[in-house]
Amino acid sequence: MARTVTPAGIAVRTGRRSLLRDIVRVPDVRVTKAWRLWQRDAAIYKRTYKFNILPNFFEPFLYLLAMGLGLGAYLARIKGYRYLDFIAPGLVATAAMFGTSFEVTFNCFVKMQFGKIYDAVMSTPLTIEDIGLGELLWGTTRSLIYGTLFILIASMFGVVHSWLAILTPVAVALTGMMFSIIGLSFTAVIPIIDMFSYYWTMFITPMFLFSGVFFPLDRMPGWVQTVAWFVPLHQAVNLMRSLILTGDAAAAGRAALWILVLTAGLFVLPLNLLRRRLVK
Repeated sequence: MARTVTPAGIAVRTGRRSLLRDIVRVPDVRVTKAWRLWQRDAAIYKRTYKFNILPNFFEPFLYLLAMGLGLGAYLARIKGYRYLDFIAPGLVATAAMFGTSFEVTFNCFVKMQFGKIYDAVMSTPLTIEDIGLGELLWGTTRSLIYGTLFILIASMFGVVHSWLAILTPVAVALTGMMFSIIGLSFTAVIPIIDMFSYYWTMFITPMFLFSGVFFPLDRMPGWVQTVAWFVPLHQAVNLMRSLILTGDAAAAGRAALWILVLTAGLFVLPLNLLRRRLVK
């Protein structure tokens, strides 16, 4: 039987190939130019940090107090550790995740869609990919601020049990960059700001509750543990717990490698999605 290819079918296939080329292309990005956008964001943050730091920092800190000291008073030791010691590393990872997530979602969308900041910046020598990289760097910086501050204060409760904790800022930065890339990719494709409710309710919140922050997953069904292995926050929790609590350098290396591979694999995605949205 003869097969007929309609013009509509050709257009669909062509459109798909065009989308794929746009997503996987090597972005036109320069770190020195992207740093200019980072400096802009940092200058604004210096004037507003007293208001911004409270919600992003105190949410995981309140969980540390309520769950670690409150619920921990009624729980037996978990894996040989105090409950407070067990959840503290996971909350460091959570602080890093929250530190960048709001920045690369709501803040970036407002600058792009309502403030038209990116349109103005593109009239300078910066490309849209430079803008994207600048936002990723700033989101990572926000994570580093909140995550490092959190572990410094949490250490006053005696939750640090390994000298590998000195590597925590590096782990926080890795976690921050990973979630910066994921969050900015979502921001680049949604048409309206209301859709962020899907990102937070169906992505961030389930990860927060079921990534091993508050309870170990080794007694969960096998399929749950398999799914958890692919969850970004779960790997970040494993990394922080290995550095701060158990001192297991091999486990920390495996989790860090997982994060690095995912981050490298997705790195061009938000840059090219922003370009497709704003330039084409």
